Amino acid sequence: MNFIKINSNAKVNLSLTVLKKLKSKFHKIESLISFLDLYDEIFLKKIKNKNHKILFYGKFSKGISNNNTVSKLIKILDKKKLINNDKYLIKIKKNIPNRSGLGGGSMNAAAVFKYFLKKYNLKLNKTEIFKITSKIGSDTIIGMHKNSTIKLGNSKIKFAKIKRSMHLLLIKPSFGCSTKSIYSNVKTYSKSQINFNNNKFLSNKYLFNLSNDLEKPAFKKYPKLKKIKLFMENLDQILFSRMTGSGSTIIGYFKSKKDCQNAQKILKKKYKNYWCILSKTI
Repeated sequence: MNFIKINSNAKVNLSLTVLKKLKSKFHKIESLISFLDLYDEIFLKKIKNKNHKILFYGKFSKGISNNNTVSKLIKILDKKKLINNDKYLIKIKKNIPNRSGLGGGSMNAAAVFKYFLKKYNLKLNKTEIFKITSKIGSDTIIGMHKNSTIKLGNSKIKFAKIKRSMHLLLIKPSFGCSTKSIYSNVKTYSKSQINFNNNKFLSNKYLFNLSNDLEKPAFKKYPKLKKIKLFMENLDQILFSRMTGSGSTIIGYFKSKKDCQNAQKILKKKYKNYWCILSKTI
C-alpha cells in the first residue's frame, strides 16, 4: 500500500487576550487565529503490525517525545475502537519549528484526526470531537478547520473570513518558549479585544490595534524577543509586528510579497543564525 500524504498547516495568533485564570489553573483566552501556507508533511499507510509506528524526521524533528500529540490521538482512537484495530505507519516531516507558537504539534494531531474521520466515515458530533481534541491540547480543535477562526473565552469558535492574504515574515531565534512557563508569568488580565460589530472588523487598522498579552511575560523572560520585535517594527512598509502564541516566533505583516522579501534581506543580515522565512495566510 502506498503512503497517503496530508498537509498540516501552521497557525498564527493575530491576537491573543488573556481574560482570567480558571480554577483548573488554565487560562481563559480569546484569540484571532489564521493559517499559513507553511506546513508539516504527514505520510500515512496501513501496516500489518501489532503496534502503530510514528516517526518524525526533517529539520525540526529533534527532541520530539514518544508521548506526542499524534501518539496521544492514536491511543484515544484505539481505545474507542474508532479505526477498526487497524495499525498505521505515520511519518511526519517537521517543517514547523517546535516551541515556536505556530501550533505544529496540535495541528499534526488535528490533520491526522481529520483524515481518519473521513476515511472511516466516523459520525462524531461536535461535542465528541471537542472532547477528544481537548485531551490532546487546547489548540487542537482549531486545527479541525482551516478557516480563520476566533477562539472565544467560553471555548466556542467562530469563523471570520479574512478576504485577502497577508504576507508574513517569520523569525525565530535558536530557543523556544515553554507555553506553561509563559502563562505562569501572566500577572494581569485584559478585557475582550474583538468587536464583531465594528464595520471595519479585520481591516489592517483593526488588526494593528490588537495585541498579544503573552508578549509581556515572554519579553521579560527573553529580552531578545522584544529587541527582535522593535527592530522589525522599523522595517519599511510593515503593517504591524506581533509575537504568535507564547512565542518564540515574531512575525511581521506586510501588504505585498515584494515588501516582505525586502524586509527579509535586512532581517537575515541582522540575525544570520535565526530561522527566517516568508509565508502568507490562507
